Amino acid sequence: MEAVVFDLDGVLIDSERVWDRARREVVAETGGSWSARATEEMLGMSSGEWSRFVHDRLGVALEPAEINDRVVQRVLASYERELPLLPGAVAAVRRTAAVWPLGLASSANRSVIDAVLASSGLDACFEATVSGEEVVHGKPAPDVYLAATDELGVDPRRSAAVEDSANGLRAAAAAGMAVIAVPNREFPPDDVALGLADLEIESLEQLSPAAIEGLDADGHRRNPR
Repeated sequence: MEAVVFDLDGVLIDSERVWDRARREVVAETGGSWSARATEEMLGMSSGEWSRFVHDRLGVALEPAEINDRVVQRVLASYERELPLLPGAVAAVRRTAAVWPLGLASSANRSVIDAVLASSGLDACFEATVSGEEVVHGKPAPDVYLAATDELGVDPRRSAAVEDSANGLRAAAAAGMAVIAVPNREFPPDDVALGLADLEIESLEQLSPAAIEGLDADGHRRNPR
């Protein structure tokens, strides 16, 4: 194993509800109409993708760039009040960084990534960070993971990804990486996506160098769920 790449939302921070609330508020305030599956459909989308989704599918008349700005402002304001770090996140990142170079591959905006890492004190742990707005296609496409491993200078096939959502698991698997699933409890991945994982853990408190070293990065230990 040459490197480990973390997702951000749902892995390091309990943020999906923050994004969901911010989007719902913008849609409600601008005359749009929220759909039953909008939350799940936007999981893993890049900022450009979900802002166009809100414009095209949810009927918000604002330009996608304005939709993006309004939602991100609300998310950042929420994080300034309280950063919702998940249990074991800080310790897991630090003990993993002591063994391997780390990357971050997130669908979140660059401003959000930088704010979270600075506030949590984890910015120095990551040698590469990539935002979904910096690649062509968001998750489930592998772009963000391929960009992160490229920035780290490692082979994605000899790297591990830590993910929580269905689209994230698909993205990491499509990049050829060993996949570690920490299933999102609020928006759990479907069985097909979860079946792509080589290792499944309940929380980052269970993520250890020994667990990661147990993965064969080329053959991938299949997940004995």
